[in-house]
Amino acid sequence: MPVWTLGLNHTTAPLDLRGRFAFALDQLPPTLQGFRRSLASHLSREPEAAILSTCNRTEIYCAADQLASHDTLHWLAETGGVSAQALQSHTYLLEGDDAARHAFRVASGLDSMVLGEAQILGQLKDAVRAADEAGALGTTLNQLFQRSFAVAKEVRTATEIGAHSISMAAASVRLASQLFEDLRQIRVLFVGAGEMIELVATHFAARQPKAMAIANRTLDRGEKLAGRFGAEVLRLADLPERLHEFDAVISCTASTLPLIGLGAVERSLRRRRFRPMFMVDLAVPRDIEPEVKSLEDVYLYTVDDLASVVQTGQAHRQAAVAEAEVIIDAGVQSFMHWLTQRGTVPLIQQLQTQAEAWRESEMARARKLLARGESPEAVLEALSRGLTQKMLHGTLADLRSADAEHRDQAMQAVQRLFLRKER
Repeated sequence: MPVWTLGLNHTTAPLDLRGRFAFALDQLPPTLQGFRRSLASHLSREPEAAILSTCNRTEIYCAADQLASHDTLHWLAETGGVSAQALQSHTYLLEGDDAARHAFRVASGLDSMVLGEAQILGQLKDAVRAADEAGALGTTLNQLFQRSFAVAKEVRTATEIGAHSISMAAASVRLASQLFEDLRQIRVLFVGAGEMIELVATHFAARQPKAMAIANRTLDRGEKLAGRFGAEVLRLADLPERLHEFDAVISCTASTLPLIGLGAVERSLRRRRFRPMFMVDLAVPRDIEPEVKSLEDVYLYTVDDLASVVQTGQAHRQAAVAEAEVIIDAGVQSFMHWLTQRGTVPLIQQLQTQAEAWRESEMARARKLLARGESPEAVLEALSRGLTQKMLHGTLADLRSADAEHRDQAMQAVQRLFLRKER
């Protein structure tokens, strides 16, 4: 069964293009169902599929009776409203062991912008759970992902891949400290209440800012997170009127449209008398309009802008990367061995079915002989002889074949299967 991965990430596609292909977690089940139906028209049955979508990547993992990478690309392009030709130059297509190696590297944090970061493993597990709930996983992809989780655990246990990593959250605080002399004197606004905002808020809270506030679409989630940090809770509708109060704004939501526009920021700057504003947009697609970056007193950073900051300490991790790749290679070999063996399963099942039919036939014959009063020794002799004849009939017929080439192949098979020495 062919396995393939089609994706785009922070190294192959710019942020705004990646934003066209971002899927919220709750969108994954219906999206997967639509994708599988689309490919089923070109295949004998619906493929196995899973979609991983984060701020840095969107990847489709597939397994089917035959390769359908071309159709996968066209579906993704149509979903994002771009041509397949335009998208292709920003994507990567991996098949077989390359696809398995990629999945293992992603799970282990080796393919992340923040080398060795652990968040991606949780995101991958969420994606697999969503695919499972949508009924899109089968035996092959389930094996691929379960093995990727095991490999990732071994990489983190056996190497120091994450020991020197700087997270996006820590990078945000580091950049803010470069702009403001004392973070204890600033007011910080967080837009969103998801996992990333929780991480960033934790890092900022450790620096004890003057005030913190959380604006979220649903107040319940916002209140729960705000309670951890003693922060104020805002509604998203309050942003235009309250934005000027904050020196630092960090946003990361699943909104498909920007929440903070150029006009709102311009008005806020005037009310602040043009005191500088530090803004970080960790969302894909963007939460803050890109034109905001052109304002003189605004320091706006996106996910891609943080890349150089999070690379700090990369040299210290190169030895750990080499160790991790050895673990990953072993995992890939094990998965490909399993996948290759899967191809023999139907034949093994047929062989077992045939052997069971012979056994039942000879057992029925033996019972009849016993019922007639035949001696157990004679019945056992007949049973063993009957089974032997049935098992060897096809083999002996091939050895007597008039076709010399066919007969030679049969002889080699007999030598290998029946006449090898017991170890």
